[in-house]
Amino acid sequence: MTEAPRLRWLAIVLVAVAVAAVAFAAGRFSTFAASGPALPTTDSAEAGFARDMQFHHGQAVDMAMTMHRKTDDEELRALSYDIATGQAAQRGEMFDWLVKWGLPQAGGPAMAWMAASDAGHDHGVTGAEPLTAEQEREAMGMASPAELTALAEAEGRDADCLFLSLMIRHHAAAIPMAEAVLELGSEPRTLAVAERMRDAQQFEIDAMTAAQQRLSCPAP
Repeated sequence: MTEAPRLRWLAIVLVAVAVAAVAFAAGRFSTFAASGPALPTTDSAEAGFARDMQFHHGQAVDMAMTMHRKTDDEELRALSYDIATGQAAQRGEMFDWLVKWGLPQAGGPAMAWMAASDAGHDHGVTGAEPLTAEQEREAMGMASPAELTALAEAEGRDADCLFLSLMIRHHAAAIPMAEAVLELGSEPRTLAVAERMRDAQQFEIDAMTAAQQRLSCPAP
């Protein structure tokens, strides 16, 4: 065999080997995908939790950054920084979950996914009809536009105490949302994050309650 045919034959063999390797890899990937756990669907507790908690965290980040900029209390500055950075990171992770699951970032009435859980029943979420905007705000512990304006305009101890009151209420509403996905969900990463979130927010509630006492904040 001359040099030219030999080179052509070698090229054909190499191409054949490459095609076979790609086919084998594709087959292995398909096998793993088929045998792996099913991804959450758009109406799953995991998807509802990821969507609602992103929205919920967004307001917490905004309030925490407002407090971080204006407070003179070093303890509150550190706490607000932790809340802002921690919840911003969780928002990014939950956004990424929905992308990886092939699901839209929005979908379905807020908190409707909680209807089958004990926490949902405690919050008046039955699934029979969507919550009104006011019911949604109250169930999520969200600050109203007027409260956000008041926080932005307050100064000194008044600002510190208002922030603590608003953020305690905000955190307290997030805990049942985490408990609901722990009850209804099955996706391992979601459950691990929800459990850590529930524990961290309870710890921060305790820290903020202690700060209220230290600052002699008026009762809400």
